[in-house]
Amino acid sequence: MRILVSNDDGYFSPGIEALVRAIGDFAQITVVAPERDRSAASNSLTLDRPLSVRRAANGFFYVNGTPTDCVHIAVTGLLDHRPDLVVSGINDGANMGDDTIYSGTVAAAMEGFLLGIPAIAFSLACKGYAHLDCAAEIAGELVRRLGPKLIDAPMLLNVNVPGVARADLQGLQVTRLGKRHVAEPVIRTENPRGETVYWIGPSGGAKEAGPGTDFHAVARRWVSVTPLEIDLTGDRWIDPVRAWLAD
Repeated sequence: MRILVSNDDGYFSPGIEALVRAIGDFAQITVVAPERDRSAASNSLTLDRPLSVRRAANGFFYVNGTPTDCVHIAVTGLLDHRPDLVVSGINDGANMGDDTIYSGTVAAAMEGFLLGIPAIAFSLACKGYAHLDCAAEIAGELVRRLGPKLIDAPMLLNVNVPGVARADLQGLQVTRLGKRHVAEPVIRTENPRGETVYWIGPSGGAKEAGPGTDFHAVARRWVSVTPLEIDLTGDRWIDPVRAWLAD
């Protein structure tokens, strides 16, 4: 199995190194990742300048662009083969609920899926890489188990691993995305020149986090596995909008 690995924390992150170690013994790995942290870059492509690809001493390729750039460049021109699977992560922090819209980790996997390649995004649901070994072990097991199945039935999966020791995990749970409260207010301050600047505030807390959601599962020490769709069509609104236009 030939796997393209990317992330949004940068090619130097502990998460991507742990992921490669976890799957490297049973797959042919190519890493193409951003040259710096591009968290929350979402699905952005860089169209206003050319991008460069360089290779680090450990063999990882890194790009001066977004996670989506990395996967797009790898699949459409850099690699001399088509990957069987795209795997993104392991992210430093959760990507649940509304986070998936902003997440560069999910975006890297999604770009692979948009290009016709099954993909999995992995996130460790705590900051600072506590229990990264547990998340890497889960990632290795899931890629080994699900990789061949995804090749036959291409899909996009979002996986969040609780930040606990392996012995404290309850198991795996297939979930749907929950929802967060509205984000916290921006933080207004001044730069050294006396100009007003704004820091984006933290995400809001979980709002819809009942049974069956990713928030509910992770809070109870279950690994959350969420199949994602990309079609944003609001099907329930098609008939009402059609009726409005007919008036």
